[in-house]
Amino acid sequence: MSRMSQRIALVGIVFLAMMLAFIAGTAVISTQASPRVTYLQQTELIAQPTYTTTDEQLLNALYNNVAPSVVLIYADVRSPDGRSGGATGSGFVIDSEGRIITNYHVIEGASQIEVNFFDGRIARAEVVGLDPDSDLAVIQVSDVPVESLRPLVLGDSNTLFVGQEVIAIGAPFNQAWTMTTGIVSALDRSILGLTNFSIGSAIQTDAAINPGNSGGPLLNLRGEVIGVNSQIISRSNSSSGVGFAIPSNLVGRVAEELVADGSVDYSYLGISGGQINLNVIESLNLPNDTRGVFVSGVEPNSPADAAGLRNPAGTQNRLTSADIIVAIDGEQMGGMPDLISYLASSTSPGQSVTLTVLRDGRLVDLQVTLSNRP
Repeated sequence: MSRMSQRIALVGIVFLAMMLAFIAGTAVISTQASPRVTYLQQTELIAQPTYTTTDEQLLNALYNNVAPSVVLIYADVRSPDGRSGGATGSGFVIDSEGRIITNYHVIEGASQIEVNFFDGRIARAEVVGLDPDSDLAVIQVSDVPVESLRPLVLGDSNTLFVGQEVIAIGAPFNQAWTMTTGIVSALDRSILGLTNFSIGSAIQTDAAINPGNSGGPLLNLRGEVIGVNSQIISRSNSSSGVGFAIPSNLVGRVAEELVADGSVDYSYLGISGGQINLNVIESLNLPNDTRGVFVSGVEPNSPADAAGLRNPAGTQNRLTSADIIVAIDGEQMGGMPDLISYLASSTSPGQSVTLTVLRDGRLVDLQVTLSNRP
């Protein structure tokens, strides 16, 4: 065989070997295709939760324990001209007699009230008592078995602290039994009630609160109610991170009186007031850490007027004299929200209290006999 023939044969052998290797390699890849498909299927399964954290378990247990106590409320409201409309809100069971707390504004003007329970029961409710001053109401169902009535426990709102974790359960946008989480963002807020009087010691939270959450519970991680979700600050009428709840200590007092009497009597002092600002400090030559309630006005013939509280003297930009309430019965007052809260939760009409007033650089004690709110 010539050299040329040998070279041609050698090239042919090499080419044949390469083709056999390619075929073999293709066969190996092909045999591995099935395991790859199996691997992808396993990945999809692994993506599903196979474990939970302690926090997740706590929230799930809390939801399972509390949700059956929360109700969805539909109120049929008819206007004076005969037109009908509906309002949706939330509430929660407070006793085995079928009493439920919600917001006053949820059932205001309702001709019929429908209550939906977690287990699917639906019942009519009657009004027990209304309190527009605190925006709270108590209603009652009568044809629900006791096993469906799981009362929640009211916690002590005075023990709350900023940063404490809280949850809300309610029906935002009619989505019943929705749980949201957050923290206590601030304490001792003053929010507007449905009358001329404010609600003190309100709880601010960043837990998502939306229309439909009204009347539902704000809870600590022990499942105790520490507030009733009531208001949001929003330009779009939806959660913007600023929600407010009525404190549980006030809720307890209001609920007790509504069940007993159908209404609530609040103490009345008869002043308008606000925080101490820099103008007040500079005009009256006060220390810049002075705290209390700046008395901006005294109602004629009110308990405050009878006790000798004074209107400020001077001009708006240059005060010459003013009364500043720094304590009630020895309880320090940091500002108007503290005063509102103390009067609402710790006093009753006819009770006498001692106001400690900073006046013209000295402290004066004034005895005041509180009256009913007009």
